[in-house]
Amino acid sequence: MIVVGGEALIDLVPVAQPPGALVPRPGGGPYNTALALGRLGAQAAFCSRVSADGFGESLLAGLRAAGVDLSLVQRGPEPTTLAVPSIAPDGSAAYGFYVEGTADRLFTLPRALPAGTRALALGTCSLALEPGASAYEALLRRESGRGLLTLLDPNIRPALIADPAAYRARFLGWLPYVSVLKLSEEDARWLGGRIGDWLAAGPSAVVLTRGAQGLAVRTREGAQYEVPARRVAVADTIGAGDTVNAALLHRLAALPAGDPVDWPGVLSYAAHAAALTCTRAGAEPPYAAELSG
Repeated sequence: MIVVGGEALIDLVPVAQPPGALVPRPGGGPYNTALALGRLGAQAAFCSRVSADGFGESLLAGLRAAGVDLSLVQRGPEPTTLAVPSIAPDGSAAYGFYVEGTADRLFTLPRALPAGTRALALGTCSLALEPGASAYEALLRRESGRGLLTLLDPNIRPALIADPAAYRARFLGWLPYVSVLKLSEEDARWLGGRIGDWLAAGPSAVVLTRGAQGLAVRTREGAQYEVPARRVAVADTIGAGDTVNAALLHRLAALPAGDPVDWPGVLSYAAHAAALTCTRAGAEPPYAAELSG
């Protein structure tokens, strides 16, 4: 079992026709990661607090259709968080948010994860917005102490971070509890640190997404690998990084303890999955059958 913790929200995605129209689509980095895991055939569970409103019901329906376990989902009467992406000509997205008083901010620490859980993934808005951020942080520390593989994707959203210096300090405090740190080049620049220092603080590997340049990894032992991106017609990049998270987790969590990681193979698999996501509007990760061969 792979548990993904964090927000589920609605992306109001711009469409060409009619001009100025926004179409609601399920989203949120952790939500997309859990959805992608389910579609890839992994045994996955989503750990969050989701609104009881219509948007919340549609979010859970999407996860349910992908076979994601919802036993860790908390429910609340507060509204669903809304995100409004602005799509650049190259397909990249910037975001504005409506987060005041929304359900996912009120997440509380669950008593225990399901038996057989092997990995935990956290990241994005849920680690920046209190009071839920402290509960997710406590979950990370507790499950890392139990020996779980942990993946952190900070997926920085500057509009949600009122005190950048405090967030950067908090980020460094998470690293001793992180097995794999995955982040984009933009995240790395915003955080302002160095990969070598991050590795020394705890993670066994740092995976860097580089857009059209592909993926790279550096390990604590000093190994470095790169794979190119797959060339596709890009609709937008929404959910591409989240799909990378899922692909990494799907491959890494399946490894027997102590086995070496085939990083070129893992990165190539993740690049393929992310490329397929980019060919579709909104966060629509691929199914396992689409990656066969």
